Amino acid sequence: MAKITAVIDIGSNSARMAVFKKTSHFGFVLLKEVKSRVRISEGAYENSGNLQPNAINRAINTLKEFKLIAQSLKARKILAVATSAVRDAPNKNQFLNLVKKETGLQIKVIDGKKEAFFGAVAASNLLPQKSGITIDIGGGSTEFALIENKKIIDKISLKLGTVRLKELFFDKNNIEGAKKYIQTELSKLPNNFRDNTIFGIGGTIRALSKVIMKKNEYPIDILHGFTYKTDKEEKFINEVIKSDYKDLKNLEFKEERFDVIREGTLILKESIKYIKATKIVTSGVGVREGVFLADMLRNSNYMFSSNFNPSVKSIEDTYQIDKKISIYETNLALKLFDILKPIHNLDEKYKTYLKYAIKLSSAGNYIDFYSNHKHTNYILLNALHYGFTHEDRVLISKIIRYYRKKRIKKEYIQRYKELAPNKDILENLCKIFFITKTLNSNLSNPKLELNLQNKKLIVKGENLYLAKENMNKKECKVVFE
Repeated sequence: MAKITAVIDIGSNSARMAVFKKTSHFGFVLLKEVKSRVRISEGAYENSGNLQPNAINRAINTLKEFKLIAQSLKARKILAVATSAVRDAPNKNQFLNLVKKETGLQIKVIDGKKEAFFGAVAASNLLPQKSGITIDIGGGSTEFALIENKKIIDKISLKLGTVRLKELFFDKNNIEGAKKYIQTELSKLPNNFRDNTIFGIGGTIRALSKVIMKKNEYPIDILHGFTYKTDKEEKFINEVIKSDYKDLKNLEFKEERFDVIREGTLILKESIKYIKATKIVTSGVGVREGVFLADMLRNSNYMFSSNFNPSVKSIEDTYQIDKKISIYETNLALKLFDILKPIHNLDEKYKTYLKYAIKLSSAGNYIDFYSNHKHTNYILLNALHYGFTHEDRVLISKIIRYYRKKRIKKEYIQRYKELAPNKDILENLCKIFFITKTLNSNLSNPKLELNLQNKKLIVKGENLYLAKENMNKKECKVVFE
């Protein structure tokens, strides 16, 4: 696979491009993402599905510049797909030929099931939850995929879309007709499409989540993985559907969403009810990431191995983390966790947080050694993008941020109170982190004998002078022999 790959997705509402760079075999980072409100479907649903000249011109101009961006970033491969509006258009071949002639790009029109598959590949690999139903609300169609334990069980596409509903119902002020139409389409879902979790893909759900985060004063500005209970936001969802443009502005939606957000929200509301979902997990990834991953993982059954995380790998690659030291300190930290368990009595699940905190702890060195812990805190909070919940990201980053503190004040974590564990848990994890780093002060990965006696950690080993000196900086019951 090319080291730099651009993926273009021509949806009914917007055209988007994402450019990915591989950092290693399966590690990757996003270099660039750009979108244009092409509205390729504008006027199509009232003209027998035919793409209209103005929309086609917007698409051609956008694709020309997308290609310039891809070339500037030295992309060796450009994968371009088109979805609902193009696949339904009687004049799609004329459009595809014109794109080829004007831009040199070969657009692949994918069917609804393939579109659902790409969204599911992205969600199953890049969200932390293992099971749920993806819902990708687009301009012309909505795709659903059933995921169980990271495996894609089934997928379906329905003729539900924001632009479609706008032109057929909302522009005629026929909201009740739109509701009945949605319910008729949803009845086509197989009976096994029932789950308490929805993985929300697409612009409608992202826009809703952004406003919900803002109104609830959510502590971190990270969309991917943001989760909320459907019953808690039911009143707000109903308010959006009933709003006019002035109301939407007051709710702080972006103006570009005004003309389709009500339609998309109605689709979501009816889907929640039909699927019997109790929570929404917002996905910052979708078809573009799915196309990229399907290409990269085509020989791996479209899945990362269970012990692999692409965000962890890309951080290791980008910040050149020393593997020998990382492996040694990770193993030491996990050993200390077990030895000190009679004292801290931490749940086994916290081993995972400690593991990643230690494993990636030197990332900030490449920004500024003296404030390494502050920079690593920021990197991990924001770059542990895939496969981690917001709770995971907060705890892992705060272990690093506060491990040097003798005491963690309540105000340090007050901002994250709904995401962070209690102060005692964080303090105990910080102590284990501190002891681990201190015992390897000289970076020699020393051979150590560790035992717990009378609630004190007994350490035996050679070349531990710096470790003894540094251990005094924090209140840890450690005795060197």
